[in-house]
Amino acid sequence: MCVFFMNNMNNQKQWQNNRKGIRCKKLCMCAALAAALLFGGMSAVTTDAEAAEWKAADTNEVDAKETGKEAVQLQLYAQAAVLMDADSGRVLYGKNENEVLPMASTTKIMTCILALEYGNPDDIVEVSAYAASMPKVKLYMQEGEKYRLEDLLYSLMLESHNDSAVAIAETVGGSVEEFAAMMNQKARDIGCYDTCFITPNGLDAVVNDTGQIHSTTAEDLARIMAYCVMDSPAREQFLEITQTSEYHFCDESGNRTFACSNHNSFLSMMDEAISGKTGFTNKAGYCYVGAVESEGRTFTVALLACGWPNHKTYKWSDMKTLTAYGMERYEYRDIYEEKQFSAIPVIDGIAGKDATPYESASVEVAVAQPEEKSLPWLLSEDDVVEVKVELAPQLSAPVHTGEEAGKVSYYLNQELIQEYPILTTEEIERTNYLWVLRYVLGLFLPV
Repeated sequence: MCVFFMNNMNNQKQWQNNRKGIRCKKLCMCAALAAALLFGGMSAVTTDAEAAEWKAADTNEVDAKETGKEAVQLQLYAQAAVLMDADSGRVLYGKNENEVLPMASTTKIMTCILALEYGNPDDIVEVSAYAASMPKVKLYMQEGEKYRLEDLLYSLMLESHNDSAVAIAETVGGSVEEFAAMMNQKARDIGCYDTCFITPNGLDAVVNDTGQIHSTTAEDLARIMAYCVMDSPAREQFLEITQTSEYHFCDESGNRTFACSNHNSFLSMMDEAISGKTGFTNKAGYCYVGAVESEGRTFTVALLACGWPNHKTYKWSDMKTLTAYGMERYEYRDIYEEKQFSAIPVIDGIAGKDATPYESASVEVAVAQPEEKSLPWLLSEDDVVEVKVELAPQLSAPVHTGEEAGKVSYYLNQELIQEYPILTTEEIERTNYLWVLRYVLGLFLPV
């Protein structure tokens, strides 16, 4: 039996593309931006004391009594928030998840992953006057100084230095404008259509002639983090950098030395935390994007506009609420169902080598399925999975091995998440005059 499997059908990421295709895709146009940028505010990092503050923050727990199909309403401080299954890209909980908002220094996760994918750790970064002019938080690099790209990535992600972000962008992309184009292309490639990158550091910016701002949505931001920790070929390097507590380096001349400390306090608040990035500008407020791994499950959380000074701890409260919701409510279940079918009649087909013209032909079919015959999905008790089969009532000869005769579709809460084609497993020839003639002659002539 010859059965092939369509790889794109086995990819759970296909679901997110199907879901995205339902709503209008707004492609942001971010080009020729250098002279058009209007900066307002600056990125800010958190303090190590926030880990202790988090425990004392006013929090709202998940209502354990919430059952059935009723919409769960979590008490969150963030204006927009998303809890996402990083494996499938499914939004498990959303609050204004498609509202376009500034993202501050959470931008830097995209800057970092692109530098890792398109740069070399040992590339030499020469600091431009423009990079050196960035506002704090900054490394205070000087024009003409040289650094290793890898060292600046630790500066970028641990201390959130704005000058390092620009120096990285100019080295990897050739210019800030070209690097921004790379950022936007990557966003679209992974299914983020409501995101517009203008700066590599997340400082508030706007294109004067279009009014487009440096912005994203909570859903898009959670999806970008999911890509960084799950799908990027540079995921291991990304995780290593973002999990590092302390890092020391010097410039290429050896005259200046630096020490970087990780300001992502959530790493010390929760054992399951594997990555994250803070952000703040006057317009964006406090923002955060993080990833949590527990019992084979990977969640990403994005928070936008999660308070303004003096409410740094609001984001930790929301992180606690959303991660608890995900861990308590969602578990992996194998939803794959073995399917077998009767042979499909074939019109004008030859039933076999020794068949007569009076015999009806039919062809065997089977589902093109993964070898492991499993389809694990992260589900809650309230999720409803339906499996629908579409199968042709008959086929017309000739029939070739591997022809599609139908499909098996999996629906989660009435949304398509997976399809497997049903394929023919054998050849069926078409009857013709010569075949009938040989049959008739065989009745009267000796073999």
